[in-house]
Amino acid sequence: MTWIKRHLLAFAALAVLAYLLIPNLVVAIFSFNDPRGRYNYEWNEFSAAAWLNPCGSPGLCEALGLSLRIGFIAAFVATVLGTLVAFALGRHRFRGRSGTNLLIFMPMATPEVVMGSSLLTLFVMAGIPSGAVNITIAHIMFCLSFVVVAVKARVSSLDPRLEEAAADLGANPFQTFLRVTLPLAAPGIAAGALLAFSLSFDDYIITNFNASPSSITFPMYVWGAAQRGTPVEIFVVGTVMFLIALTVVVIGQMLSSRRDRKA
Repeated sequence: MTWIKRHLLAFAALAVLAYLLIPNLVVAIFSFNDPRGRYNYEWNEFSAAAWLNPCGSPGLCEALGLSLRIGFIAAFVATVLGTLVAFALGRHRFRGRSGTNLLIFMPMATPEVVMGSSLLTLFVMAGIPSGAVNITIAHIMFCLSFVVVAVKARVSSLDPRLEEAAADLGANPFQTFLRVTLPLAAPGIAAGALLAFSLSFDDYIITNFNASPSSITFPMYVWGAAQRGTPVEIFVVGTVMFLIALTVVVIGQMLSSRRDRKA
């Protein structure tokens, strides 16, 4: 009984983790299913046909490619702009700083339906036709806040004495930023970039407001396909994306552990 009490927190953590991973496990299992009808909701028999031809469902790979392109562009631009804003808010005092912090949090607190309809109104008033460009701009706008929060948390925790030590050793401001500040802030920047990409790739509501018939992203394709049937290839793509995300996390943890051991 004492041993159970001592490891109760670990058991609870494992139970929560298992609960979170059950949907991913189901998706991975049903990616090897050969359904009898249009819906891949009941196990019929094992088949690897969907893995051998993941683009077998018409339009799936085109939608996936568009989501990846928009996700990478939105994540890159949001990371660059968000990092600059985070350093400005975390390191400098200026008039309007409190108001800027409030404005940064507003997109995170605003319901996506409100943001999507507002952006649609803005684009229509500006005469910009719906399409991939609108989606990319919209994704950059709502991903920016998440990047700022992630990077600012890292910047606020940096020890300014390290930069002062670099300056005492003869480094100029650019060298100090490049060799001291930026490497220390890199984990927060990487976290913000990954978060921005995942939010962009996964978004449906804002995308649906600003998309055109020729700019169908992967979430929109999944929603449309679910009305007529659920292709097994969707489960394959979901499994691959989960494995890629898991690999990135594991590699990051391994590099962090190795760096801690060297320190």
